[in-house]
Amino acid sequence: MKDVTLVLQDGTTFQGRSFGYEGNVAGEVVFNTAMMGYPEALTDPSYAGQMMVLTYPLVGNYGVPPFTFEKDGLPTFMESDRIYATALLVADYSEQYCHWNAHESLADWLKREKVPGVTGIDTRALTKVLRERGVMMGRLVFSEDSEISEEVELSEKYSSVNWVARVSCKEIVRYNEGVGKKVVLVDCGVKANIIRCLIDRGVEVIRVPWNYDYTAMDFDGLFLANGPGDPDMCVEAVEVLRKQMSQSRKPICGICMGNQLLAKAGGATIYKLKYGHRSHNQPVREVGTNRCYITSQNHGYAVDASTLGKDWRELFVNMNDGSNEGIVHFSNPWFSSQFHPEACAGPVDTEFMFDRFVKTL
Repeated sequence: MKDVTLVLQDGTTFQGRSFGYEGNVAGEVVFNTAMMGYPEALTDPSYAGQMMVLTYPLVGNYGVPPFTFEKDGLPTFMESDRIYATALLVADYSEQYCHWNAHESLADWLKREKVPGVTGIDTRALTKVLRERGVMMGRLVFSEDSEISEEVELSEKYSSVNWVARVSCKEIVRYNEGVGKKVVLVDCGVKANIIRCLIDRGVEVIRVPWNYDYTAMDFDGLFLANGPGDPDMCVEAVEVLRKQMSQSRKPICGICMGNQLLAKAGGATIYKLKYGHRSHNQPVREVGTNRCYITSQNHGYAVDASTLGKDWRELFVNMNDGSNEGIVHFSNPWFSSQFHPEACAGPVDTEFMFDRFVKTL
């Protein structure tokens, strides 16, 4: 294991040892407090451009499942076709793993996909820095005299990159073709389990690129997926969505980035959270009720609910910081959640959001 240094934007450094691919990289350093689910998190496109810090101390003890694909092209156990996180930082990597579905070690997987992994980092201290000062850029340096490539320099400008455009599909993909109602899914970096949840409810899914003009297509409902980065970079997606909303009352549902895009189309503004919500235990309350749900989340931006138009209201709020967790239109079947109802990995308390959407088709 080679020594490696994490250098934060403010000059703070942390020392660790490499257990993954050895290469200098840079990205926005964020922390995730989930106790499990690293295969799903690493393959979540919403982590594109980010270095993932896991606060749970022991990582790798259950290995990695096989990277197999189903007949419809969806991965069996992962959330996309590859690892999207820039790097993985943990306190204690377990070289020995044991699980009925384990196919390889986490280290072998990271090396194969050329993603750095660092162990021995004081993740408690690092998380405290990020909570107090906010998420910031960082870079991994494997030796003092190593040069940072142009690609890494580009990734250091996280907020100026349209990450959605990088991770979205480039052409239309259909699932469950000819079966049930037709749902257009706007791919901003969609997790595979969102598609699985729609397929399981007997609808045809038409997956389109993030900026595709779907307004003239034949479909029964619109689904806005999750994705990485700043939603303010997705101007084209919002313009198409506004066009759709102006000419049709067809049902619309959004998740994570989809919540923010729907809110922007409705006139609201977005702001960046100090350190985001990345965990499996975020409590949210459904507005107007006493029902509280434990949710899985992964986002660094939030909707400013005070800027919602008069035709909209909050659907869910976060019980920790009061931030917006979903919106709903007063008269049209348009609603969304900031959290992940499909929660892969994580709690499945809110999967009913898919049922609500399908019932409106």
